[in-house]
Formats: sequence, C-alpha cells, structure tokens
Amino acid sequence: MPTRRTSIFVPRLSGHTPGTLTGSLSATTVRLSGFLLIAVAALLLILPTTQFAFAGEADVIDARITALGDGQYRIDATVKHADTGWDHYADRWDVLTEDGTVLGARELAHPHENEQPFTRSLTLAIPSGIKKIILRANDSVHELGGQEFEIMVP
Repeated sequence: MPTRRTSIFVPRLSGHTPGTLTGSLSATTVRLSGFLLIAVAALLLILPTTQFAFAGEADVIDARITALGDGQYRIDATVKHADTGWDHYADRWDVLTEDGTVLGARELAHPHENEQPFTRSLTLAIPSGIKKIILRANDSVHELGGQEFEIMVP
C-alpha cells in the first residue's frame, strides 16, 4: 500500500518549542478521513430539515374548570411543547368525554417559542351527565399523542 509523507506545523504546546512534525499518512487513513468528511457534511445538510421533529409531542400539564351557570364552563388548560416556530408548534387542545367524544377544541393561532408552558381558556357547554373530562393537546407535526389531563366537572 502506498504511503504519502506529510509535514504539519506544530505550535508551541506545554513547554515544547514550535517545529515541524514529519510522519506517514497511509492511503487507508486518507480514505477514512474522506469518509468522515462526507458523513459530517451529510449530517449538516440533514440536521436543519429534521430539527422540528425533535420538539416532541404537546402535553397538557395542568387545567382548571369553572362553572359559569346554565351548563357553561370555562376551562383553562396549560400546555407544554418545545415549539420551534411555524414548522412545529402546539396548534390545538381538545376537550373530550371519557368515551372519546370531542366536546370542544381551542385552536392556537401561533407558536409559543418564548412562552412555555402557556395557559389558554375555552368556554363551552358540558352536558349534565358528564362527571369527568379529558384534555389533550395536538401539535403540527406529531398531531395527538402527548400527555393528557383528566379533571372532574364541578
């Protein structure tokens, strides 16, 4: 296998005088270095496009429910999600019955990169027989799947 001689400048390190280091660089080392360079370049090209996928799913981490009268309730839900901008953000939370019926949804009109977690409210009617509701959040990439929050209806 051919060997190429190379010289590199070595700056002053820990008391040694600057000088030139001479050594051998084999063809295998050159091929390996080329492979690593290509791998790093590919990673740098892919990483920016996959960044939004690492924000994870949106979680409902807290909630309050307030009876307003006539079957109307105000629900305050606190959502946590690592919003990265318009490409990946928590875009909605839903109110469901225990059997999965959606009673209402609160649309979130923009990302909250600098406000985490955040709380938003929704006023809706809850039928009189419902004793417990479930809140779940949705994000623009993963959709549903994060932590849900259960709360008793007063």
